[in-house]
Amino acid sequence: MIENKVVIITGASSGIGEATAKLLAKQGAQLVLAARREDRLKTLQKEIEELGGKAVYQVTDVTDASQVDALAKLAQDTFGSVDVLVNNAGLMPLSKLNKNKQDEWNTMVDVNIKGVLYGIGAVLPYMREQKRGHIINISSVAGHDVMPSSAVYSGTKFAVRAITEGLRKEESVENNIRATIISPGAVDTELKDHITDEEIKQGIGNLKAMDADAIARAIAYAVNEPADVAVNEILIRPTAQQ
Repeated sequence: MIENKVVIITGASSGIGEATAKLLAKQGAQLVLAARREDRLKTLQKEIEELGGKAVYQVTDVTDASQVDALAKLAQDTFGSVDVLVNNAGLMPLSKLNKNKQDEWNTMVDVNIKGVLYGIGAVLPYMREQKRGHIINISSVAGHDVMPSSAVYSGTKFAVRAITEGLRKEESVENNIRATIISPGAVDTELKDHITDEEIKQGIGNLKAMDADAIARAIAYAVNEPADVAVNEILIRPTAQQ
């Protein structure tokens, strides 16, 4: 059940993270919200509290392991446990390899891979001690299929799937820690705003994208299953996406 679970959400200031926070709050979760934009976090916290929910926030850069560790500690200190982590923070500056956008490559590796690892590393001590927990990592359809311009982004999202499967095999049986991969197709979020190649950005903009609520519902489904059921992977696309 979702009610009273303590849920940490990274990338909570918009898109999938924001939609997930609002949905889980309505279902009784106690939320710890993380992102870099404090104004957005304050607004989201206020909206959740006005709905009768419980939420705290902390400005967090997921590329800084110490900040992610502090986020997990905030959850434990505030609510007494760390039940669920939604590793949602991510970037998608698509470009073809010949453009040699090394700064963007490095940023994707830092946020999309290292950020996920830092999240796992931060919450596992609490989850292992309490012998329960659930880590949900957001991959992508691009983590299943590589397209022109997605080589590096897809590489990061294939890595998320591999890391999550390794986590499952290491922690599920011994410590009752569930691991879930959510792989969205085109979603109407700010991800496309990170693309600096205007031609590619235009092509992405023409896709018929899902609302972020669709992914929030998938996350809620995985969290809501009983402790003896692990939803390991969900791949979800718009009906109109090839």
